[in-house]
Amino acid sequence: MWTQASVHHAILESFATRGHPPALPPEALAALHELAGDHGVVLHPGSTDVWVAHPFSASPTGIWVQAPNRGWWAPCVWCALGISVLAAPTATIHARYGGEAEPCTIEVVDGELATRDVVVHFPTPAADAWSNVIHWCACVLPFRRAGDVAPWIDRHAMMSGSIVELVQVHALARAWYGGHLRRDWRKHTTREAQAIFTSVGLVGPHWQLPSGDDRY
Repeated sequence: MWTQASVHHAILESFATRGHPPALPPEALAALHELAGDHGVVLHPGSTDVWVAHPFSASPTGIWVQAPNRGWWAPCVWCALGISVLAAPTATIHARYGGEAEPCTIEVVDGELATRDVVVHFPTPAADAWSNVIHWCACVLPFRRAGDVAPWIDRHAMMSGSIVELVQVHALARAWYGGHLRRDWRKHTTREAQAIFTSVGLVGPHWQLPSGDDRY
């Protein structure tokens, strides 16, 4: 019998080992829709095709994670580091500073950051992530330094959010995604997600989630 956990495992294992989601059998689709309803995956509108299963994207994005023998698209820098945690302890993450012209390269070697002189801007509050998670992720971008964020906000009329050191984002990726390939995986609740944010030092209004045990 297919469950949310078994569908999630099948999807993430396929991403990790093949670089794309699997073709699920018809008997798995009810659990797939339940999983999407609990924010465990994002489906293409009106479809059963997987669009995003964090930290992986089935559609091309502006962030590419290159391992020695495989590569993946990531929805954001946080997710790219999550892919490294799950499937590529040695990897090169290719992005662009502020999503603009200048290339940004982040190296991870044997599970440890070899690149540290990067910050990541999270424009939209965490509580609003699932109002449009594709946009939320697309805006989580690297910058050379914190001082580069304000001009970028002015250029693009974007929100001013939380600027986080890359090493802290890596710690978040480890805590958030470390168990995502477990067969008994389940989606974090808002209470659990809040505890993860706090454990890596992400506190304050930007990182405040609603209280309760809904899935986040």
